[in-house]
Amino acid sequence: MNTRSSSNASLSSASTNDGPTKLARRAFLATAATAAAAASTLGQDAAATRPFRRSYGPDAPPVRYPEPDVVVLDPRFKPYKLGNSPILRLYHSKQMLWAEGPAWNGVGRYLLWSDIPNNVQLRWLEDDGHVSVFRNPSGNSNGNTFDFQGRQISCQHLTRKVVRYEYDGTVTELASQFGGKSLNAPNDAIVHPNGDIWFTDPGYGGL
Repeated sequence: MNTRSSSNASLSSASTNDGPTKLARRAFLATAATAAAAASTLGQDAAATRPFRRSYGPDAPPVRYPEPDVVVLDPRFKPYKLGNSPILRLYHSKQMLWAEGPAWNGVGRYLLWSDIPNNVQLRWLEDDGHVSVFRNPSGNSNGNTFDFQGRQISCQHLTRKVVRYEYDGTVTELASQFGGKSLNAPNDAIVHPNGDIWFTDPGYGGL
């Protein structure tokens, strides 16, 4: 009787000791596997969010779309995000200090922009890629756009005005004050289909 009880007790003790050991081992393996999976996921996320390295020097290669920094938040804008297309440098010059306010003229097939510190506007022709001075002086213009009649509209820092260039070369002042005070430094402008002109006037940039 005593021998049998002792034997049963030994078997019971051995069974009890093996159980927690196996469970602990399984728990350890499961935890290790979860940690490895999490590390892999974090590594992928880090790679996905790692800053996109680019070169903007004169010998930099073209950058291809889709542009990693352009994120579509509204599904309605998805059709306007370019796919597999290169970004090519149109112009580079040590004499050009800034390139601001680009505006495309679909009739003349040219792109113009402002070099604010140099007080000029430059024009790139699609026909042959030639770049030339378009307007000098420019009133230290910043933003440019075209209305639906093809007339150029510019935001001038020097005069603190929004102006329109007419077909005959004359200049029409569109805005120079708001609330009885002079504008600060009109920056950018866009023309609404109804003919209204919207523009920004930040508190910096005045000359």
